[in-house]
Amino acid sequence: MDRRQALGFLAACGAAALPLRAAPEPRSVRTIPASGEKMPAIGLGTWITFDVTDARERAVRGEILRAFFDAGGHLVDSSPMYGASEETIGAAMPPNAQPLFSATKVWTVGALAGRRQMDNSFKLWKRRRLDLMQVHNMLDWETHLPILKQMKAEGRVRYIGVTTSHGRRHDLLERIMATEPIDFVQFTYNLNDRDAEQRLLPFAAEKRLAVIINRPFDGGELFGAKTRKPLPGWAAEIACSSWAEAFLKWIVAHPAVTCAIPATSKPAHLAENMRALAGPLPDAALRRQIAADYERL
Repeated sequence: MDRRQALGFLAACGAAALPLRAAPEPRSVRTIPASGEKMPAIGLGTWITFDVTDARERAVRGEILRAFFDAGGHLVDSSPMYGASEETIGAAMPPNAQPLFSATKVWTVGALAGRRQMDNSFKLWKRRRLDLMQVHNMLDWETHLPILKQMKAEGRVRYIGVTTSHGRRHDLLERIMATEPIDFVQFTYNLNDRDAEQRLLPFAAEKRLAVIINRPFDGGELFGAKTRKPLPGWAAEIACSSWAEAFLKWIVAHPAVTCAIPATSKPAHLAENMRALAGPLPDAALRRQIAADYERL
């Protein structure tokens, strides 16, 4: 069962989707430690989902972005690794994009290649300044980080960081966190992959680094046989009408997490994801119960 089928099943069980604009307050907002700037805890990833060139498909992505900003979203994350995603973002950016927090990456080897790639990102996003530039999967990070520091000093980017995914190379990421003056880290964390709880999340809090969580649905693997079943009773306590909302609230309730970035190309999924911004979050005890319940299902 894919996510769309799971949603249909839940609706049949009476867990009907709430209207996007009817989401109750308060909304989940986090603080970027480096600056005190506030950020909504749900962002938008673009891996695979924005890698399109067809005009009709790009129009759909424009609707995704419009709905994202209407629902209170800020952070949109991309990378040159994601094919045409950066170009799609620039081409499809809607008029209501004033809250945009632009986050992209450098993903190549060598200083000259890195500068050229980042210059191209500015052109594709159609922006003179980007909010966050990250070294994607720490590729040639020793070359790129000094350049990112220079770009930050010049005001071309506001924040800098490094990323990894799929639970890879946590030791190296931790070393960079310990020794480099970065503002953000990005890594994988979800109910199927909780390795970050051991060191990365507490260390990020200790170092006062903002944390972006990628693959919050484990690439869709969280949906399936387990999510055919109705939500447990605790869903009402945190105002969840779907498993996706519960998965996202479980992540962003961790005190070290700044923002989770689910990716989607479906307007209905975008609306569902953004509802995770509204209503109460699980406390530590309920987070443990959610994880235990999901494991038992």
